[in-house]
Amino acid sequence: MSIKELQQGFATKAIHAGEDPDFREGATGDVVAPIHLSTTFAREKVNVPTAGYEYVRSLNPTRKALETKLAALENADYGLAFSSGLAAETTLLTALLKSGDHIVAFDDLYGGTKRLFNNIFNNYNIDVTFVDATDVSLVEKAILPQTRLIWIESPSNPLLKICDIAKIATLADAHKLVLVVDNTFLSPYFQKPLALGADIVVHSSTKYIGGHSDVLGGALLLNNPDYYEKLQYHQNAIGAVLSPFDSYLTLRGVKTLALRMEQHQQNAFSVAGYLLQHPKVKKVIYPGLESHPQHALAKAQSTGFGGILSFEIAGNQSDAKAFLERLRIIALAESLGGVESLIELPSVMTHSSVPKEIRKQVGITDTLIRFSTGIENVSDLIADIEQALK
Repeated sequence: MSIKELQQGFATKAIHAGEDPDFREGATGDVVAPIHLSTTFAREKVNVPTAGYEYVRSLNPTRKALETKLAALENADYGLAFSSGLAAETTLLTALLKSGDHIVAFDDLYGGTKRLFNNIFNNYNIDVTFVDATDVSLVEKAILPQTRLIWIESPSNPLLKICDIAKIATLADAHKLVLVVDNTFLSPYFQKPLALGADIVVHSSTKYIGGHSDVLGGALLLNNPDYYEKLQYHQNAIGAVLSPFDSYLTLRGVKTLALRMEQHQQNAFSVAGYLLQHPKVKKVIYPGLESHPQHALAKAQSTGFGGILSFEIAGNQSDAKAFLERLRIIALAESLGGVESLIELPSVMTHSSVPKEIRKQVGITDTLIRFSTGIENVSDLIADIEQALK
């Protein structure tokens, strides 16, 4: 039985996939993929690259190890690693779309993705229609003859809405469209969109995959060889690839993903339960709560609910700011998915580039707070929230 066949469990793949020890003559049997810093690779024959390596932008052994590992975790045939999540998204859009094409997208997306659609790709005559993708009929109504992509997040950012990935995948297949799913919030540990019918999975590996708030990155995972060939070509041509050192840091971080995700989720449940009973909290949004309108769907298509929750506090934006600025353990910062707890006010931070009328339409109020629960002692997190709410 091969090493790959033996690596079945998620935690096993997170540790070993892409990093099998090399026992060939002259090799050292490293149990950790080494950092290959060389920018170019010598060859013996003019037209035969050594082991397929030519130049660091085209392919690098450390980045290849990470791409192999991430593909294994998503149960994908192919993986590509980029210098950021937005670099991955930009490469995807340039590889698969042309001027005149159209995208149907969820109206509750990461602000940076909306900015990319509305302020960058609109200049190249690529239009986007935003709809509430929790209603599959609205997705179908938005499809035009020139539509090429459907783009969703589930859970969404920051309102944690859940899309029925399998139903949207069936719709996309019927119309010969590419379904892209941003799986950053749940990570491949809790959700596998490819198994539900998605064509391409997007990750900001800066978040849970890296897990330690110390490395920027993005990834695309997929099974279609034709799409992979196009994406790999554009990855090389555009050049927004993950560096060898950042690939190493991400490889290191992802090895504890299974352990971290379980603790993130455990803490999120505890914090959500505390907030639900607090008189100064108006609303708590977490897919793991039975009160979440799509709790049953979340439970059916995922194996967990993640570590992100959102909540609204009583009062106005000034009250929200005062609460956030009184926190001491929980860091007031953008981003999410790190071992440390991070909290932010989307209306003035991650989603400030989204026009206020659009935020209001979607449901991002001035007192909506997004909380990425870390893996600290949850009693300390709750105590910090308690003192800041007083």
